[in-house]
Amino acid sequence: MEKPILETKVKVPGKWTMREPYTRTRFLSKQARGALDLFRPFTLTAPIIVSMSIMVASLIYNYNTGNLNPNEISEYWWIAVGQAAFTIALVNAASNSLNQAADVEADRISKPYRPIPRGIIRPDSAKSLAYILYLFALLRAITINFWFGVFIFLIIVFTVTYSLPPRMKKYLFINQVWIAIPRGLLGILASWSVFGSENLFNDATPWVIGGIATTYLIGGMATKDITDSEADRITGTHTLINTIGLKKTALVCLPFMLFPFLFVFIFIHAHLIDSYLWPLSLFMFLSLFLFYLMVKGSESKTLENVQAWSIMYVIYIFFALTFAVLTMFSDKITILNFA
Repeated sequence: MEKPILETKVKVPGKWTMREPYTRTRFLSKQARGALDLFRPFTLTAPIIVSMSIMVASLIYNYNTGNLNPNEISEYWWIAVGQAAFTIALVNAASNSLNQAADVEADRISKPYRPIPRGIIRPDSAKSLAYILYLFALLRAITINFWFGVFIFLIIVFTVTYSLPPRMKKYLFINQVWIAIPRGLLGILASWSVFGSENLFNDATPWVIGGIATTYLIGGMATKDITDSEADRITGTHTLINTIGLKKTALVCLPFMLFPFLFVFIFIHAHLIDSYLWPLSLFMFLSLFLFYLMVKGSESKTLENVQAWSIMYVIYIFFALTFAVLTMFSDKITILNFA
């Protein structure tokens, strides 16, 4: 007689990940744990840290350039940073919830440990939760300032149409561009606008930094499709991974991850960004490391994707942090004159 198939449990002692069995609820019910897993907390780390870094950089930059009157800076500026970062995180949480509701068929194949395939959360409930978060984030955004609200609205449009009809996720390569724009350019412009909305369209700095981030993410976002390759193919989603294979995808994505940082010197020479930002070019070496991890394709033992996917987010976080630090100490950094 055949033995009954037991539920697969990944033993990760002391670590709270979606792969951890739902029987280990600790202080949460299965439903509460499932709702939190819909938000995919690890992926929220990047937008929170990146947005806060860009906001602080914007505050200092616009103060140093005279675009921001000292009298306009509240002593509670850090509250504005926290509220805006929380709003951006809410949009990302809503996007993650909506994406899982829309991808339930694919997740049953490649990610059966997620809350919807496990029956912990219903797809309709996940969608409802996403819509509530979207609405709350938008209402909160327009109270910060007009342009922050506009960019949050655009991010919502991109993330909704990524998962729902016309479902840009299913179109080859467009899916990578569609997800990179809100997480790169629009997210950075939204963050910059918290303190720099008055001069947003007269200064190239946030647009160049956002453009660098977007181009990098266009290449780096291919990493999220590695473990979903077969499931995407079965459910009709066309990605570079399931179309041309892993190694060719890595080669196609390498220029997108490498050239934005190489072009930092060109941006400086064209006076689009200040010369103290030249250390950002060093991230090209981390892009080469990411390329190596993409080709290797090793799966993470704790997170729900390959190592390259998590490192892609880490590089993005450090890029934003480095930009903020360079801006904070711009008057103390010894730089070459590229003019």
